[in-house]
Amino acid sequence: MKKILLAEDDADFANVLKQYLELHHYEVFWAENGEIALDFFKNKTFDICVFDVMMPKLDGFSLAEKIIKINPETPFVFLTARRLKEDKIIGLKLGADDYIVKPFEAEELILRLQNILKRIEQKKSLNGNHIIEIGSYTFDNERLTLHHKNNIQQLTEKEASLIEYLYLNHNQLLKKDQILMSVWKKDDYFSGRSMDVFISRLRKYFNADPKISIETVRNIGLEFKIEKA
Repeated sequence: MKKILLAEDDADFANVLKQYLELHHYEVFWAENGEIALDFFKNKTFDICVFDVMMPKLDGFSLAEKIIKINPETPFVFLTARRLKEDKIIGLKLGADDYIVKPFEAEELILRLQNILKRIEQKKSLNGNHIIEIGSYTFDNERLTLHHKNNIQQLTEKEASLIEYLYLNHNQLLKKDQILMSVWKKDDYFSGRSMDVFISRLRKYFNADPKISIETVRNIGLEFKIEKA
């Protein structure tokens, strides 16, 4: 059973989320403010954290900064009622795996948490194994090469990082800012244009396998699709 640290100062909202998460077989530890959440984190091991941004005593951003110093490997997600882009950028720069604006459906949170945990498990399984089979291609993220039959495509570090990120999140819709903050470490106009160029290159690299595609969803992001054989 995966353990979740939920930091949310709205008791009614937190209770609903806690019950819903427990119905989906998560063990939930609820903290009503950032200080209590930090105490929980110091004394227990969690698979993932869910932090409200606006909390008394210790806000979500400050809490995230402190838990990163304790265990930088623990993934975390921010919840907020604020729609300011600046807040979202701050959250993603801190290393948040997602940023969810209230109101939202509890089912949406469940799906996002599942995707994050799945990606982490896949990444753990790749540690020490730098050869990844992607459809009919072989990707070597150590030698920065992409093989297809007798063809070998030499990659740049950025291309390899983008391929690895897309592979770890394949068959799910990715927001553009998520990709930018994860691979480019910033979300601005020039980085966005750079990403468009890199995606065009990857489409060419993978065009020999019809079961692989990179589909753009207008104004949202894209999806790296790999059809099962």
